[in-house]
Amino acid sequence: MKDLFDQQEKRIDSCPLADRMRPRTLEDYVGQSHLLAKNSLLRRAIEEDLLFSMIFWGPPGSGKTTLASVIAHETKSYFTSFSAVLSGVKEIRIVIDEAKRQWRDHQKKTVLFVDEIHRFNKAQQDAFLPHVESGLVTLIGATTENPSFEVIAPLLSRSRVMVLKPFSDPELSCIVNRAINDRKRGFGALSLEIEPEALAYIVWSADGDARVALNNLEAAVSLLQTEEGKGRKITSVVVKMAMQKKALQYDKGGEEHYNLISAFHKSLRGSDHDAALYWLSRMLMAGEDPLYIARRMVRFASEDVGNAAPGALNVALSAMQAFQFIGLPEGELALAQAAVYLATAPKSNALYVGYGKVKETIGETGALPVPLHIRNAPTRLMKDLGYGKGYRYAHDFEDGYVPQEYLPDRLAGRGLAFYIPTDRGYEKTIRERIEQWRRIREAARKEKGEVGRPPRVQEE
Repeated sequence: MKDLFDQQEKRIDSCPLADRMRPRTLEDYVGQSHLLAKNSLLRRAIEEDLLFSMIFWGPPGSGKTTLASVIAHETKSYFTSFSAVLSGVKEIRIVIDEAKRQWRDHQKKTVLFVDEIHRFNKAQQDAFLPHVESGLVTLIGATTENPSFEVIAPLLSRSRVMVLKPFSDPELSCIVNRAINDRKRGFGALSLEIEPEALAYIVWSADGDARVALNNLEAAVSLLQTEEGKGRKITSVVVKMAMQKKALQYDKGGEEHYNLISAFHKSLRGSDHDAALYWLSRMLMAGEDPLYIARRMVRFASEDVGNAAPGALNVALSAMQAFQFIGLPEGELALAQAAVYLATAPKSNALYVGYGKVKETIGETGALPVPLHIRNAPTRLMKDLGYGKGYRYAHDFEDGYVPQEYLPDRLAGRGLAFYIPTDRGYEKTIRERIEQWRRIREAARKEKGEVGRPPRVQEE
C-alpha cells in the first residue's frame, strides 16, 4: 500500500517541511553513502527490485523512514507500512491477508515497512516470522534502538541490519539549501537567501539530525515572514531567535534532550565534577527520566572509566538501584553521588577500544574453530578426536598461571593485543600483571625455540 507516501504530494501545504522534503528517488537521496554507493548491496537490491528483509538502525533524523519511502517509490512490489506505535497483532493479520491476496491475484510480493519496530513485543514480532521465512513478506524495520536487544533473534537472523549514520555537516548543508531553493516542496517561491553563518548554526545545532535541521529552518522562515517588511535574508540572528522560541516547546525527547545528555557525558569524561552536577541538575529539573540518566552513567562506567576504577560500574548500578528504591526527590542524591564519583575517577577507554578491535577482527576472520586442547571432552568420542588433549590446568602451576595458547589457531602467534591497559588507576596493576605473564610466555617460547613469535602485549 503506497498510499502513505503517495498522499505526500496531496498534502504538501499542511505537512511539516521535513516531511515535504523527503526524497522520492535514490538520485535525490543525500547521505548514507556507505550503504547506497554505486553497486552496493542495498542499492542494487532497490534498483533491481530484489529486496531482502532488513532492519534500518540509526539515530533520530538519520533518514530511515525516508529511505523506506524511496524503496516504496521505486519498488515494483506491493508496498505497505505502519508504525509499531499505532498497530498491533490485528493490523499485522490484515497486512498478511492482503499480502496473500496480492500474491494470489497479481503475483506480487509484499514489502512491509514497520516504523519503530522495537516497540513491538515478542509476540507481535513472532507474528511476522512464518511469513518472512516463507518469502510472502519482505520486512523492512526501522529502529533507533540496538536491534540486538530489541528485535527477537529469529527475526534478526532472517534480516540484514543496515546501520544508518548521522548526517555529516556537508550533507545537512545540502539538505537545508535544497529546502530553501525547492519551489514545489520547499521555500523556493519566497526567493530567500541565507547567511553562511546562519546555515552553519542550523547545521551545527542539528547534530547530524536532518529533521531537526529542517524544523529549525522552518521556524526561522516562519519568524522571518512575521517580521515587518518580510525580509528575504535568513540571518544568524533570526535563526537563533527562532530556535530559542522553538526549543521551549520541545519535550524531553527533542533536541535539547540530546544537547544536555551530551554535555553531561562530556563533563564526566573531562573529569569536571562541578559541570557534571550542573548538567545533571538541569536535566532533572527539565523533567528528564532519571533512569535514562542512570543508564547513561552505567554505560559511561564501562566505556570511559573501565578497569582504571573497576568499582565505578558498581557505583553506577547502585545509584540506579537506589533511585528505583527511593524515587523522587530523595533518589536524585544517589545519582549526584554517582556522577561525582565517575567524574573524579581515573579514566580509561582501553576496554572500549579493545572490544572494538575484537569485533573488527571477528568481522574479518569469521567464526574460527575453538582449538582442540581447550575444548571440553565429556564423551569418549570427543576424547578420541583429541578434544582437551594437551590442556594444562592453570591451578596446578605456580601462581596459578601456565603459558599456553587460547586464541584460535589462525590468530595465535600474531601478537594481537586487543586490550592494552593504561598506567592510570587500577589498570596500572593490570598492566604490570600482564607484563609479568608476557615475560613468562617469552621465557617458555625461548625454551621451545619459538623466539621469533611476537609478544601478545605490545607497547602503546
